[in-house]
Amino acid sequence: MEDFINMILEPLKELFLKFKGFAPNLLAMLVILLVGIAFARIIKLVLVKFLTAIKFDSWSDRMGFTKLMRKGDLWAKPSAILGEIAFWLLIIITLMSGLNALQVPTINHLVGEFFSYIPRIFSAAMILIVGYVLSGFISRTVLIAAANNGFHYAKILAEAIHTLLIVLILSMVMEQLQIAPGIVLAAFSIVFGGIVIALAIAFGVGGIDAARRIIESEAISKREEETKDEIEHL
Repeated sequence: MEDFINMILEPLKELFLKFKGFAPNLLAMLVILLVGIAFARIIKLVLVKFLTAIKFDSWSDRMGFTKLMRKGDLWAKPSAILGEIAFWLLIIITLMSGLNALQVPTINHLVGEFFSYIPRIFSAAMILIVGYVLSGFISRTVLIAAANNGFHYAKILAEAIHTLLIVLILSMVMEQLQIAPGIVLAAFSIVFGGIVIALAIAFGVGGIDAARRIIESEAISKREEETKDEIEHL
């Protein structure tokens, strides 16, 4: 009977000893989570107040970010969106740090992989933001220059250039994130090539009338010069 009781209690005793050794790590994880969540909330409030003070929402309206957000069915203010992004980014980092405190080899490996991937996420976000701003600036510059030169398809040309730049930026972002780089490269080549061919055909067909007017104008000018020369010879 005593052997039977020992057989039952021995696994429970071993489990208790393992839990006793694991408890400090679990407590450390809980403390990290509580402190991290509180810190994330404070950072969110400070960031939103700071962005509101520097009128970030107005700047986003001028740069076209607000319009892009509305197209994506995001109706909050840009400053609030950035606050939420910062909050959840800190929450994820806090969670990874808490899991790392458990000192479980498999979890530690996953946490290490995550933190090594963070620089790629940051650089991809910077490429997306800077690229979108530059694409909008270049598009407006092309629109103004083409309109000032009397080009009838200035708006179409500007939109086409903006689309091409956005496709290029998205491919760069996905390549930076290492999301199926081979497929991204092939898709980018197909999409970019298709857009260029479509634009070439569109401008070729749309420019027929303009080319005919230019040729007719040149022919009329040449005939007038020839007539003028004949009159001078007479």
